[in-house]
Amino acid sequence: MKPDSIFRCSVALLAACALTAPASAAPYIPAYGSQVVETLPRRGDPVQQDLHRLRADLNARPDDLALATNLARRYIALGRSETDPRYLGYAQAALAPWWRMPAPPVPVRLLRATLLQSSHHFDAALADLDGVLAADPNNAQAWLTRATVLTVRGDYAGATASCAHLSNLSNELVAITCIANVGAATGRSLKSDQLLDLTLQRSTGAPQDLNVWALTLLAEMATRRGDAVLAENRYRRALALSPRDSYLQAAYADFLLAHKRPAEVIAMVKDESRIDALLLRHALALQQMPNQSAALASDTAELAARFNAAMQRGDTVHQREQAAFELYLRHDPKAALALAKLNWAVQREAADVQIYLASALAAQDDAAAKPALDWLAAKHSDDVTALRLARQLKGI
Repeated sequence: MKPDSIFRCSVALLAACALTAPASAAPYIPAYGSQVVETLPRRGDPVQQDLHRLRADLNARPDDLALATNLARRYIALGRSETDPRYLGYAQAALAPWWRMPAPPVPVRLLRATLLQSSHHFDAALADLDGVLAADPNNAQAWLTRATVLTVRGDYAGATASCAHLSNLSNELVAITCIANVGAATGRSLKSDQLLDLTLQRSTGAPQDLNVWALTLLAEMATRRGDAVLAENRYRRALALSPRDSYLQAAYADFLLAHKRPAEVIAMVKDESRIDALLLRHALALQQMPNQSAALASDTAELAARFNAAMQRGDTVHQREQAAFELYLRHDPKAALALAKLNWAVQREAADVQIYLASALAAQDDAAAKPALDWLAAKHSDDVTALRLARQLKGI
């Protein structure tokens, strides 16, 4: 789910993560002096100039609540559009005077919940959202964020109840997209698709980001049902509105990879290598193409360095992508399965069940996949990829 979906790591979890990494990972060192390690935002970029001005104002008035929350929102939006976690850290820094308060002002608490959600601190995010809603029961953004978190965690009854509040607090497209996202995860993909598609058609004048969210969800629902023609049409419509949306690019890249169209993936993501999820898709596309062993080796080494650095930081947000890296690029199904199981304990979206089942199948370990198989049956999933993997696992 998109608008707030983004994404504390215990000692035990870090130890489990370390199953796939060297005991003492070395710092990443570029192979040669001219290698580009990071492309920094241009100083002349108007967005960066505006943020620099706001940051200077906040440095002068750090207790200015309106200024701090405005800057934090700007950083969060930029962090999402660029898939750059540093901006989320800047947002937290902007909220520093209130960050450790048990019950900060509602605007800060809502932003804190969003940032906690982004780092997969879901329990803490839900606690903040409950606090916001106790103080402001009509806060539509809090209900939507709560529905997002609960959907990612697989609490569909709770997510549906949160979506229901939006019918009186927000526009129809927001409420229906929220409800359709839950329906798509619980075996009601076709009916949810029809309802959302109809709602989108009659929601003329809806904000662009809301249209992109709805179209992306519609494309994903068609993909799960195996309707490739409809899915592609929707992906292309969404990309026409938001060509640099990294979540959308990754979803469409997965679609193209599944249909053995790697050249189109390369063309779409070749300039987005700073984003781990898109670098992963770039590498997977290279793997499908002939005579790309050197480029593939370079991408694989870069991804390994990034994932090792993330584990050293205690960052477990990208365990799904790391599991795919281990399975498809390193060809280590046991390491992939270990990561997929850890990821499953945190989030349970369609891509999470797919990588869990694919890793278990490659590891020839049907017993390890039982939690995902049981979940698939209990939720009456109509995800054709997950169901195919489940049948293959049961045949082991």
